[in-house]
Amino acid sequence: MKKRKKKLLSLVLSGVLLGGAVSSLTASAGEPYDSYNYDEWLEAVPSQSGYIADRSVSGYDLGIGAFDAPSDIFCDEDGIFYIVDTGNNRIAAVDTDFENVIRVYDKFTMPDGSTTTLNEPKGVFISAENGNMYIADNKNSRVLISDKEGNVISEITKPTSDVYDQKRTFLPQKVLADKAGNVYVVLGNITTGAAMFNAQGEFTGFYGANRVEATAEIVGNYLKNLFTSEKKKSHKARNVPTGITSFDIEGDFIFTCTSSSTQTTDTVKKLNAAGKNIFANYTISYGDYTPMYDTSQNKVLKPAICDIDIAENGDINCLDFTTGRVFQYDKECNLLFITGTIARQLGGFDHVEALESYKENLYVVDSSKDTVTIFVETSFGKIVHEAVSLFNEGYYEEALEPWNEVLRRDGNYYAAYYGIASALLRKGDYKGAMKYAKKIQAVGIYNKAFEGYRMEFLKSHFTLIILIIAAFAALLVFLSKQKKKRALAEAARLEEEKRKQEEKEEE
Repeated sequence: MKKRKKKLLSLVLSGVLLGGAVSSLTASAGEPYDSYNYDEWLEAVPSQSGYIADRSVSGYDLGIGAFDAPSDIFCDEDGIFYIVDTGNNRIAAVDTDFENVIRVYDKFTMPDGSTTTLNEPKGVFISAENGNMYIADNKNSRVLISDKEGNVISEITKPTSDVYDQKRTFLPQKVLADKAGNVYVVLGNITTGAAMFNAQGEFTGFYGANRVEATAEIVGNYLKNLFTSEKKKSHKARNVPTGITSFDIEGDFIFTCTSSSTQTTDTVKKLNAAGKNIFANYTISYGDYTPMYDTSQNKVLKPAICDIDIAENGDINCLDFTTGRVFQYDKECNLLFITGTIARQLGGFDHVEALESYKENLYVVDSSKDTVTIFVETSFGKIVHEAVSLFNEGYYEEALEPWNEVLRRDGNYYAAYYGIASALLRKGDYKGAMKYAKKIQAVGIYNKAFEGYRMEFLKSHFTLIILIIAAFAALLVFLSKQKKKRALAEAARLEEEKRKQEEKEEE
């Protein structure tokens, strides 16, 4: 009971420390936040930074006037960034170094030669297959598909299908396209998944709907409904899932996220072509394990993942609206780094909106500051990424030295202990694997290492063990014979006494 109380107390203190922007562990790089990670007990511990804010870029810096509530950012195959400048009804294409504007898309040419403009666009996607630009043109209730010269190829508007509720308006928030040309659209007022259209622009249904979270209230209502008439059921409000907030695509998989702070299931999903969530059985909490406590509002603020990005190396970057932080996970959803915060200084945000990555850098859009902040990888981040890459590709032994270097720099880094334990297990150093696995309570690795260590011990001491067993067996035989002799002697003695007693009685 005392241990449980101590753990609960430490979790509460961790939440207060995270929410209050601890000053005692400030990153040496001058970031306006403390660099931390989580240990095996899910408690916040100081950690090395994987990224550092390099600079913040505004529309003024690019020479096109101030951005106004930018809402999305996308990097194409050539390293060109497309920034959705929502309030100015335009999209700015910027070079890789964020030094020059290549083009401003504020007017488009329709197939009939007429001109059209955007009205509060919310999202943009550039197809690697055909090079086309897909724009979620929110207030125009359409998805605009254009080439990079601004020539409109086609439009996607509200479906007339019976599957689509005609009472609902068509308000595109985010958009992307797969290799086959299918278009997926996140709609601001739809909770049944992303609207899906084929390459010809025909509506084919909804994709990737979130599950309704099985809260105590919902379970209770379900049980009540078992004994409720159909008439009464029709008057009750239905439980609906939270909608998808944003998504990204990697190969044949679409990753989605939801910014609902009340939803704990399907916060982040990895969907295959059939819409099945590969992460469905993962027991992972995205964002801070300990919710942030806001002293100004006197309440706990839970994570709300408002955007997701899949890096070139497969890392999963999640942007938390609540804390203004980027939480980076590897392919297996192991937490790597936590970057950013709510603050006025460089590296801090007012209102995070969108996230993108390119090579080693991260790019975060702030719709209140009207800027894009560029985070560059630190030397520590580079070593971790090298180790993770080798580890996830199955090169456990090759990852051993990078993992050791990670621990030399940061003795609190949980993933390094796990990586070293796995590498030593693969290498056959079972005793070493047990040592590192025990430090982080990695029961699975420890048990495997113990089995290997036991077998290794038996093999190396086989002769001695056989001799001990033989000696023990001989001892047992000897003791058994001695016991038998004593039993026979005792029986003979009793028999003799009995005989003498009988002779005495006869006399």
